[in-house]
Amino acid sequence: MNGLASRTRSATTALRHRLGPRTLRGRLSLVALTTATLLMVVLTVAFNAVAQQRLRHQADDELRTRAAAVATTVDTGGTTVRVLETSHDDVLDADVWIYAGRRLLEAPPNAGSLTRVADALAGRGGQRCVTADLHGPLRLCSRPVPGPHGDAMVVTALDLSPYRSSADTLLVGSLTLDAVMLACTYALTRLAVGRALRPVRTMTEQAVQGSAVASGERFGSTRHPAELARLGTSLDSLLDRIRTLLRHERQLTGELSHELRTPLSRIIAELDWWRTRPRTAEQTRASHQVISEAAESMRTICDTLLNDARDDADTAASPAGTASGTAEVLPTVRGLIDALDLPGHLTVAADGAGPTAGVPPALLARIVSPLLANARRYARSRITVRAYRAPGGAPGRVHIDVIDDGPGVPPAFRDRLFQPGRRADPGDGHGGAGLGLPLARRLARAAGGEVTFDPGYGPGARFVISLPAG
Repeated sequence: MNGLASRTRSATTALRHRLGPRTLRGRLSLVALTTATLLMVVLTVAFNAVAQQRLRHQADDELRTRAAAVATTVDTGGTTVRVLETSHDDVLDADVWIYAGRRLLEAPPNAGSLTRVADALAGRGGQRCVTADLHGPLRLCSRPVPGPHGDAMVVTALDLSPYRSSADTLLVGSLTLDAVMLACTYALTRLAVGRALRPVRTMTEQAVQGSAVASGERFGSTRHPAELARLGTSLDSLLDRIRTLLRHERQLTGELSHELRTPLSRIIAELDWWRTRPRTAEQTRASHQVISEAAESMRTICDTLLNDARDDADTAASPAGTASGTAEVLPTVRGLIDALDLPGHLTVAADGAGPTAGVPPALLARIVSPLLANARRYARSRITVRAYRAPGGAPGRVHIDVIDDGPGVPPAFRDRLFQPGRRADPGDGHGGAGLGLPLARRLARAAGGEVTFDPGYGPGARFVISLPAG
């Protein structure tokens, strides 16, 4: 039984959803129409009940007035009840019964069964009114006429058909008015809801077309009602998160392509060199070793950047950084120098006290590598890398200086030096996408460190990496 009831409810719910409006505008219009219909029904019933009661009171007042007029023609002052003749007997005698006690003195001709109703009403005594349905609705009222030797009773009757007709006319008129009002209510509700939801439709079109994400538009920039303003604010917050994710995705893609370019170039160069002429087994093994090291470097780069991107939210919430592990600075730097493809006129020197940084070796390599590549690109004859403990009041820090004797950074460009995709002179003949320095700074900050440019150094350029000590 429970299963049958559950299936019945499910079928009813499915049918209701299938038959009901599918849009919010249609549903709100249906709710408004249903509410207005219930209100109209209550008001129509109450109005017609009051109207019928009022018409019945009017009929009773007319009957009592006629009974009072007839009572003036009844003489109860003598020993017997007499009916006085007047000049308007035909008018007064229409549908009038006069009784002396239980005895009928006068009655309208051809009254038939209606006289029996009048007899019963007169027999009950007092001033009363009843409704009878004999070949049509009739209303009868009785009025006693007191006298010293006995009371007389006057009963008058009135055809209620005109009153019923008026009531029916009022009912039809009220139903017609209800129908017109409901149609207007539904139309105006749909119009009002449509106008109210127009901003929502605009927001939906913007979201579907993707223009809001691409163009930087904001849903909450236009004045809306309070509910839509809150919706616009929520959508703006969601769009901000989407734009941030897209920006991080583009940044990660650029950084990966930037960092993978060097090992990939080594692999391509080694393969081209290996295929130019036959090689000995020893040379082939050496080529394989170079290719293997470059591939391993690519995997390390991918792992480092992807882990950093995955932990970016946690790093942002913790300014001190959460990198774990330690790395000997000088061995890591010398490994990077050995992997550089240096031209013959350029020398690189690495020295220092051999400090240990509180970051993993792979992360340290990814921080230092862009600075070395930048120095190689612009140095005239010499690059110097110096590692040392921070002097003075910051004993828990390790500094790494990367110095070149190139032209330095133009003063006008220094404010944009660490902005992604910016280069001081894109047409200077040097390769690069302007992503290395921003990547080095971002990775250093993620580990609780920093990368800065020394504007007072010259000639050449000096970049300083500051990292937690290991």
